[in-house]
Amino acid sequence: MTDDTGRMVKLEVPDGTTMGAYTVRPAGAGTPPGLVLFQEAFGVNGHIRDVARRFAAEGFVVVAPEMFHRTAPGFEGSYDDFETVRPHVMALTADGMVADATAAHRWLVGDGGAEPARTAAIGYCMGGRAAYLANAALPLACAASYYGGGIAPALLDRARQLHGAHLFCWGGKDTHIPIEQRRAVGDAVRLAGKSFVEIEFSDADHGFFCDQRKSYHPASAREAWALTLEFFAIHTGT
Repeated sequence: MTDDTGRMVKLEVPDGTTMGAYTVRPAGAGTPPGLVLFQEAFGVNGHIRDVARRFAAEGFVVVAPEMFHRTAPGFEGSYDDFETVRPHVMALTADGMVADATAAHRWLVGDGGAEPARTAAIGYCMGGRAAYLANAALPLACAASYYGGGIAPALLDRARQLHGAHLFCWGGKDTHIPIEQRRAVGDAVRLAGKSFVEIEFSDADHGFFCDQRKSYHPASAREAWALTLEFFAIHTGT
């Protein structure tokens, strides 16, 4: 259960920008675990807000930062029109993503009231890349990346910096992220000696977790959700 339906807050980012973020708190007293939820390329839209509420119902205080705040604050794109999304995706940088993750994490352990040692991150699509960067830059207990494009080859060297265990979920039918890149991510984390879980859902395509996309695959989404909750429970003590 959650104690509200979520609210927007403004966060100061280390690079001097200001960022909106959707936040949801779990019901009940105590110090909850915290979760930074990174958006797909389509913004902090209805789907991401719904996922935030689902995680809050599992006991997490959740913050979902608007990562396009530098180019289009409040942006929500259409799943059928990627061309309107592309300029904002292309404007993102690794440093910018880390700055956004840092601001979100600061909110979690500050105003969010999360227990610092029990914070995690999760992201979808480009958010999967952001979750990987966050785990490399912040003292997270764990992180999860769903079909995180752009990790390989550019960010493979950051595998050595991962703090917490990392869960990677891939779609076996995903042509957006070549299998060579998916394998390269696992190889880099393995070579770095970091703890990770890697799973491929053979019948799933890119974006399989999003129930608003044509590529939604209910069975894979259900399995991935259960696996993610168990992974977080092990590493954050939920």
